[in-house]
Amino acid sequence: SKPTMAIKSINPYINFAGNAAEALEFYAAALGGKVESVMRFGEVKEMPTPPEDKDRIMHARLDIGDLMLMLSDGLSSMKISTDSNVQIALHFDSPEDLEKKFKALSQGGTITMPVQDTFWGAKFGMLNDKFNISWMFNWDKPKS
Repeated sequence: SKPTMAIKSINPYINFAGNAAEALEFYAAALGGKVESVMRFGEVKEMPTPPEDKDRIMHARLDIGDLMLMLSDGLSSMKISTDSNVQIALHFDSPEDLEKKFKALSQGGTITMPVQDTFWGAKFGMLNDKFNISWMFNWDKPKS
């Protein structure tokens, strides 16, 4: 029998309607990430791009520790939905790091569930950031 191929990794890919550069900067600061790459539509010679879209981000990558967040702007002619049934779940090594990054990411956004102790043995909170992206923050308490 053939060996099964494993998925190497999974990462969120967020689409924006012209403000991906602002989001990239905000996420890098709030989550402590490093911008790994940014490609703008105007840099891609093989793709004819309307002048108003030259500065939009075609693809960007933000590394946050071992994790990768990717994002993009659509062309101005594309409709980008801001409604979603997807949330990005972040898991933390410490409650202090969770609290710090929750506070930073909530700036300009809406806290939908303040960070609190839960019945499943975690500190947990949820928010929609200022770009209307939904995030969940979790820190599992040590088992006693």
